[in-house]
Amino acid sequence: MKRHNYKKLKIWQLGMEISNAVSDILMSFPKHERYGLSSQISRCSISMPSNIAEGSSRTDKSFSHFLDIALGSSFELGTQLLVAKHRNYINIENLELIEGKIQEWQKMTMGFQNGLE
Repeated sequence: MKRHNYKKLKIWQLGMEISNAVSDILMSFPKHERYGLSSQISRCSISMPSNIAEGSSRTDKSFSHFLDIALGSSFELGTQLLVAKHRNYINIENLELIEGKIQEWQKMTMGFQNGLE
């Protein structure tokens, strides 16, 4: 059974980059959102590379399932960032930058997933 070194996977590396960028953005959110929207956004962004790491030790079929979960988290994250923009917690420039990274990650992840046995 083939195992993947998650730290060498470009999808994991970009997922970490997104997670760290999101963490920086959350620093400017209002304190009253700490246990609400901020927490949800943080969990989604962390879920993306975390599910890649966890799934990398499994069979390709199981890994594909973990990639599905990570992809779901990325779409959830995109929605939550739009809510944050609507509430004026994030400016359009930061939103577009992170949305672009998320879309790139989604394409890469789906391509990687399609290449699994």
